[in-house]
Amino acid sequence: MRTLVVWCPDWPVVAALAERDLPTHLPAAVFVANAVHSCNGAARGFGIRRGMRRRDAQSRCPELVLLDEVPEREVRAFERVLAALEELRPGVAPLRPGLAALRSPGRFYGGEPEAGAVIAECLVGLGIRDVRIGVADELFTAEQAARRAAVQETLVIPEGGSATFLRTLPLDVLDEPETVSLLRRLGLTSLGDLAGLPAATVRARFGERAAWVHRVVHGGGARPLAARTPPPELTCEIDFEPALDSAETVCFSARQTAERFVAQLGQRQLVCTEVVITVEADGALASERRWLHPRWFSAIDLIDRLHWQLVGSLRVGDIRAAITRVRLTPETVVSEADHADGLWGGTDARVERGVARVQGMLGQEAVVAPVLQGGRSPADRQALVPWGERSVGLRSRGLPWPGSIPAPAPARVFPTPWEAGVLDSAGRSVTVLDRGAMTGEPARFRPGAGEQWQPVAAWAGPWPVDERWWEPGEARRPMLRFQMVGVDGRAWLVTFDGTAWVTEAAYD
Repeated sequence: MRTLVVWCPDWPVVAALAERDLPTHLPAAVFVANAVHSCNGAARGFGIRRGMRRRDAQSRCPELVLLDEVPEREVRAFERVLAALEELRPGVAPLRPGLAALRSPGRFYGGEPEAGAVIAECLVGLGIRDVRIGVADELFTAEQAARRAAVQETLVIPEGGSATFLRTLPLDVLDEPETVSLLRRLGLTSLGDLAGLPAATVRARFGERAAWVHRVVHGGGARPLAARTPPPELTCEIDFEPALDSAETVCFSARQTAERFVAQLGQRQLVCTEVVITVEADGALASERRWLHPRWFSAIDLIDRLHWQLVGSLRVGDIRAAITRVRLTPETVVSEADHADGLWGGTDARVERGVARVQGMLGQEAVVAPVLQGGRSPADRQALVPWGERSVGLRSRGLPWPGSIPAPAPARVFPTPWEAGVLDSAGRSVTVLDRGAMTGEPARFRPGAGEQWQPVAAWAGPWPVDERWWEPGEARRPMLRFQMVGVDGRAWLVTFDGTAWVTEAAYD
């Protein structure tokens, strides 16, 4: 059977713009490690390319929308595309977010171009306008055909024509830069040139992927599609007849639905960490909200969120008629093993419910939790993430961070550094010269304006730090950090910036 490949170009950018509800015509790029990972056609029109540094991209297009890479977002956004394809033809094989394959349904729709037109129309109805489709005898050729098709068009490679089509393609389709570079240095420029080499030589010299493409060009190498099993329908809803106008009555009636929602997940050894609660009044959407949980939702948690959502919506007037339906839709489900209690238990459930209640009243960003990330200063190493959300876009802690303070890390980081003072044995203020020499040995110090002067029991340093000197607009004044311990046993991280002493953090 023939294979049909659906390609949605620049999917990381498409998914990110859709999540932020931004128009797709804006120039945008997804960055990883300050380099362009993916960009859309509008950004490429300004000369932005994959691998380009952030500041180079911004210099070419100051209006560029900067986006972070979130693999979970890309997978979640592509799920609705897969669901739409499965409605048209079961047995969809997701290759990666933005790329999927299926057996060609040409006979059902009266031809392969007609089948491609139906699929393109379906995805355009979902708001995905840049969709390209390729049809061929096997997967690799169909993917290359999709990448060369026009927007919302289908490129069909006739039966038996894969070898002729592939021989004209450049070596870049191998998607292995080192192999492509080696082949070019040997004087090869296309897959046709690669096909002229002996198969045993290609495998031994260039690896498995080049050998597989070599077999495809010669008419072999077809692989079966690993079609996925459609995910089970986990949404639960309840209809009210007659309609209800009290939040307490709705929550009482929806209790069994919440228990069924949790039970059906438990049967599959899953738990829900993100749920969308939809409320309909008089047959129309009245309230919809996404709720997160730091661990997973129980039936009581779901009823609590439903009650808070109803009370808030009724108070502001979003619900103006009697409620006819409540729907619970799981947005994120994970294995229950990922959220098992630790050896000494987890967070008290009452604390979690209280935090969720505060978020319900003040918003998702009102309650945050500190998360450790890579950085040099204590403030840079601390990121604040909304309670219940996954931390994304953090700097890697595994990178070498020259100038970072040695372990152990301080327990408290002050949002605003305290004004400190350090004196030598003669009572003079200690300073540090340009070459790192100190005017005296610290004898007494005061970590903050509200603290008392006390003798220094022990101290270590200085550790010079010269941060971002390569960025003209972001360069910081060179600093020197010290660790100081007072006679009361408390330890502090003290910094001298060339003019004054400040206390950045405390070791509790």
